[in-house]
Amino acid sequence: EHIFPWIMQIGVTHAGWYSIDLLDNLGKPSAEVILPEFQHPQIGNIIPMSPDGKNGMIIKNFLPDQWMLWGNKTDDMTWVWGLYPIDENHTRLITRVRLKYHWLSPSIIFELLVEFTDIIMMRKCMFGIQRRAERLAREAEISST
Repeated sequence: EHIFPWIMQIGVTHAGWYSIDLLDNLGKPSAEVILPEFQHPQIGNIIPMSPDGKNGMIIKNFLPDQWMLWGNKTDDMTWVWGLYPIDENHTRLITRVRLKYHWLSPSIIFELLVEFTDIIMMRKCMFGIQRRAERLAREAEISST
């Protein structure tokens, strides 16, 4: 319950990517709070990856507090976020991107370069979500006592 809200609001014109903001959020700091306006995603909504908010991944399907699946317009790329309970107090967040490479495309070099840098960015994003979710859980625990 403390992780999924961060995933629902991810994106350039939303809460950011919780990563290296200079590179993936145009220098704007990623949100440190839950933004209510992004907590009601709908299938077909765009996860913005450009400053104008028009380009990005499309929400294909989701089950709140369990998983969210994104895809691109041409359906040759998917990105899934999954939450897997370990025990009563711990949950594992796993994300996976699948991309059909167009080996004869002039952009293949760029795509492969992005692939390697994305490892660093996603690691930072995952730690950013973890830090925010753990803080949210602590705040909820304190307010319930």
